[in-house]
Amino acid sequence: MSDDRRERRDGERPRGGGRDDRTGRGPGRGRDDRARRDDRPREDRGAGGSRGRDDRQGGYRGRDDRQGGYRGRDDREGGYRGRDDRTAGGYRGREDRPARTREPEIPEDIEARQLDKVLRAELLTLSKDNAEGTARHLVAVGRALDEEDFDTALAHAQAAAKRAGRVAGVRETLGVVHYRRGEWTKALAEFRTARRLSGLDHLLPLMADAERGLGRPERALDLASSPEATRLAPAERVEMAIVVSGARVDLGQTAAAVQHLRDLARAGSPQAPWAARLRYAYAAALEADGRTAEAQEWYRLAAEADSLGETDAAELLGADEEPELIDLGEGPDDEDAGESSSVDGTPGR
Repeated sequence: MSDDRRERRDGERPRGGGRDDRTGRGPGRGRDDRARRDDRPREDRGAGGSRGRDDRQGGYRGRDDRQGGYRGRDDREGGYRGRDDRTAGGYRGREDRPARTREPEIPEDIEARQLDKVLRAELLTLSKDNAEGTARHLVAVGRALDEEDFDTALAHAQAAAKRAGRVAGVRETLGVVHYRRGEWTKALAEFRTARRLSGLDHLLPLMADAERGLGRPERALDLASSPEATRLAPAERVEMAIVVSGARVDLGQTAAAVQHLRDLARAGSPQAPWAARLRYAYAAALEADGRTAEAQEWYRLAAEADSLGETDAAELLGADEEPELIDLGEGPDDEDAGESSSVDGTPGR
């Protein structure tokens, strides 16, 4: 299964969106989820930036620094409390437990066999009924992402994770949904879990990009320079290069951002699956470095290669704007022509 999964990764990215200056991170991106520059949301940064362990209020508190020191078993208020004294009202039976969250309704036309065969193979560890239900939820996730209905996508991804939380592909899917929603902390947590479960490294570019989303470009660069990153498949290597260029821009190292993508963009084939995103990222780096004329040319090349609408290059160039039609109404000449027509509709003399 690992070989099949790697084979899929070589030519197919996870169904994820991406950070706005990275361009699309997978098929099925709609127009408004295309790559954009620096309009990504930021999260998880409190006032004054990240706070380390020793910067918390009062600093790090060891075990013996708790209020009143360590309290033994018999030091609890009221002494030992039996089983029936744990909650007010005594023992709580099954009927008192909170009701389970209902799963979102799956459209009737969605079938388990529509799921990608590699991911479907991962579900073989589940019971037949559970595997079918999980597969249908995952298909629903893909459909919702294509429609940019991120709330519905999240509901189905969470339902699948509750059913099959130890299946790597399921956790990856949930991570991709959080990624598309700009929820970088949650996305990173799911990607880490999926990587641990699968033992594969294809999610490293997405993890690095999530670090950028959290305002930590240095950590993105650390992931990119890890030994595991050198073993990525070609598609993931290109994606990681795009992330590295963006991280350099985040750090104000715009010349290095251009340098990192220059040879890759110039030598790349326009027919490559990543051609539009790579050209767009190179154009964005050129623009950040103040090389506006060159940037415009590469935006044009990105638009030419972007048959799927993965970037907003055409919008930046104004190439996809429809001409404005102005209704001039009925003019004086039209009225005169009508009056000079004969009764049978032939023009008057």
